[in-house]
Amino acid sequence: METLIGGSISKLKQLLADKAVSSNELTLSYYKHIEKHDANINAFLCLTKELSLKQADSIDHLIKSKAELPILAGIPTAIKDNLCLTNYPTTCASKILANYKSPYNATTVDNLIREGAIIVGKTNLDEFAMGSSCENSSFMTTKNPCNTDYVPGGSSGGSAASVAAGFSVIALGSDTGGSIRLPASFCGIVGLKPTYGLVSRYGLIAFASSLDQVGPMGRSVEDVIYAMQSLIGNCYHDSTNIKNPFAENLSDGNFLDVLKSSQSDKPLKNIKIGLIKELDNDGINHEIRDSIKNVIKVLTDLGASVDEVTLPQINAALPVYYIIATAEASSNLARFDGIRYGYRHKEAYSLEELYLKSREYGFGSEVKRRIILGTYCLSSGYFDAYYKKAQAVRRLLQNEIFDQLNTYDVLLSPTAPETAFKINEKTSDPLKMYLTDIATIPANLAGIPAISVPCGFDKNNMPIGFQLMGKALSEKQLLNIAYCYEMATSQKYLRQFNNN
Repeated sequence: METLIGGSISKLKQLLADKAVSSNELTLSYYKHIEKHDANINAFLCLTKELSLKQADSIDHLIKSKAELPILAGIPTAIKDNLCLTNYPTTCASKILANYKSPYNATTVDNLIREGAIIVGKTNLDEFAMGSSCENSSFMTTKNPCNTDYVPGGSSGGSAASVAAGFSVIALGSDTGGSIRLPASFCGIVGLKPTYGLVSRYGLIAFASSLDQVGPMGRSVEDVIYAMQSLIGNCYHDSTNIKNPFAENLSDGNFLDVLKSSQSDKPLKNIKIGLIKELDNDGINHEIRDSIKNVIKVLTDLGASVDEVTLPQINAALPVYYIIATAEASSNLARFDGIRYGYRHKEAYSLEELYLKSREYGFGSEVKRRIILGTYCLSSGYFDAYYKKAQAVRRLLQNEIFDQLNTYDVLLSPTAPETAFKINEKTSDPLKMYLTDIATIPANLAGIPAISVPCGFDKNNMPIGFQLMGKALSEKQLLNIAYCYEMATSQKYLRQFNNN
C-alpha cells in the first residue's frame, strides 16, 4: 500500500474505479503513513479517523453500485484547524480554543465532503493564522518535510507539511497575507489563493476579514485544479461570497478544462507577463533570482512574452498590511472573552478580571502583539493617522496593480525573498519574520488570485517557488499558465517520497 503515497488525484481515482484498491484500504494506507512519520513532522493537531473511515465506506458503496464518482472520491484531504468540522476540535492552534468543538462545518469543508473527499485530520498553524513559520502554535512546532531542521512556512504550515510529507493528497489552508503560498513555496508544493469572495469564508475563524481567503494546496497544479473545482459555489451564509461569478460564461468556472490546455507547441502564445521590478532586486536571494530567470525562459519558450513592470506603491505594502490586518484582528478577536466558549481562567474573581486573565493566559505572544498594535491603530486620535491612511495607500496599490493587469495577463515574482529558514532563526525578531511576506501581501490587499508553483532548489536542497498574480476571477488562466509550466518542466520539481 505504500506505493499509494504521493499518487495524484487522477491516478488514485483510476485505481479506485478499477477496484485495484478500495477507498477503505487507501484511507488506512495514509493513516499508516501518518502514524509512522508525523511524530517527526507534527503536521496534525487532530486526526479524524472515525469520520474518514465512514466516508471511505460511502465511497466504496458508490463504487460497488457503479455510480458516477464525484470529483474527489476517496482522496485523503487535510483541513487547516481554523476551519470548522462538526464535532471535532477547531482550535486555531490557540489555548483559548483548546476545548472548543465546532457544531457545524465550514462551507468549504461541506463542499469537499460533497465531492467525496476523505477528511483525514486538522492541521497545525500559527495561532489564529498569525505567523510565517508555524512556530507560533500553542501546541507544537511543525517541521518542514524537506528538512526537519527548517520551518515549513506559515501560517498554513501544517497543511503544507501534510501534502509535502504525503499525509494527504490535498489540503485546505487560509491566506491572509500569503499563508497558503509561502508554505507552499517553502515545502515545494503548489498553493492557490483565490479571488476574494470566490470561495466561501463561512466557518473560517476570522483573522482579518477583508483579507482572509480559503484555498487549496496540492503536490501538483493538476491536483490543485481538482480541488479548486470542488471549492467554488454559492454560499448564502457568507455576505462576501460572489454570487454566480461565472454566470455569463460557465466554461470560465470549469477548471478541469485546463488539463487539456498544454497540448500545443506554444500553449501560452499571446500571453503577456509582467515581471515585478521591485520584487526582482538585490534584496532577493540570488538563487531565487536565478530560478526566476529559468522560469522566464520556460514561459517564453511556451510562447509567452515577459516584460519588466514597476509597482512603486508595493514598497508600502508591508506596513499597510500590518496596520489593516492587526486592526481587523483586534476587532475579530474581541469575541474571545472567556464567557461564551473557549478558555476561562479559574482564578478570576470579577468580570473584569475574568476578561483580563482569560485573554492573558489564553492568547500567545504573537496574537497579543497584534491585538495591541491593532487596538492602538483604531484608538481615538490615531484612527485617521494609521488605519484610514493605510486604507488610502491600499487603494493606490490596488490601482497600480489593476492598471498593470489591464496591459498584462499576469504578474510574475518570487513567492518569497528567501527559501525556508531554520527553526528558531527568526523568532526573536518579528520584523525579519514579517519581511518574509513582502511578495505575497499585495495579492491580498488587492483581492486578486495568486498561485505559488515550485521552480527549483537552493544550495541546501530547499524548494524555491515562483508566484503568478492575475485579474479578479482569473483563476483558470493562472492555473493554465502554471500547468503549462509544470508540464514543460516534466514535473521535475514535484516532491518525491521516502516511504521507508
